[in-house]
Amino acid sequence: MTREKSSYAVQTVEKALDILETLTDESRHATLPYLAEKLDLSRNKAFRLLATLESKGLVERDETSGVYRLGISSVELAQRLLNSTSLIRHAHPIMERLARKHDEAVYIAVLKGDEVLFLDMVDCEQAIKTAPLVGRRFPFFSNAAGKAIRALESTDLLDRFLKKRGRNGGPFDPAALQQELKAVREHGVAVDFDGLGEGIVSVAVAVRDYAGKVIGALTMLGPSFRMMASRMENEIIPSLREGAEILSMKFGYAKL
Repeated sequence: MTREKSSYAVQTVEKALDILETLTDESRHATLPYLAEKLDLSRNKAFRLLATLESKGLVERDETSGVYRLGISSVELAQRLLNSTSLIRHAHPIMERLARKHDEAVYIAVLKGDEVLFLDMVDCEQAIKTAPLVGRRFPFFSNAAGKAIRALESTDLLDRFLKKRGRNGGPFDPAALQQELKAVREHGVAVDFDGLGEGIVSVAVAVRDYAGKVIGALTMLGPSFRMMASRMENEIIPSLREGAEILSMKFGYAKL
């Protein structure tokens, strides 16, 4: 009986977390019927879970539309978690210096599976800028940060990804990606055009820890009309390399 109760409690927690995850992506249509159907729950169980989360301030319900969204407590919890993360704590001052120097958006990003998660950002003062990406995930091959990180990882991991991607199908050129990652390893910097949106250029350099393991990437984003080749080569890339080296040293990495 105890084991059954424990199993039920775990399932309940999983479903509650599923609700929170769904609300991060689809808050516009997240009514009770929508959430119940999407998560394969009875309306009664979905209501009880939502009521519990609402009592803790983790979700909020619009009285007029009946749409649920993440509550202020979720935002506060996420912010406290981010502030306590050592990578963000060490990276943020460096990001601020880079953003002030070049007046472009600067991020710290990490790899989660086959996706890049943009953890933190320092925005620019430009009138025309890219949309904020903090908290969003993208396939690693769609942006410079993912390529900068994955290029320095084990080739076995890349081979497994390419095989899996090949089985799943879709528009993808494994040979071209292999060549691009090889160039990233040789030059120590990744540049991507349009992967995060038409007209958006991303540039990134990997960050390492004391064991030489890649733990993230400093990346700069900007519209293509400002991210000219000469500016990237002479200004942005040297600054990112210097920033990534300083950040890596904070984690004990010593370049030989």
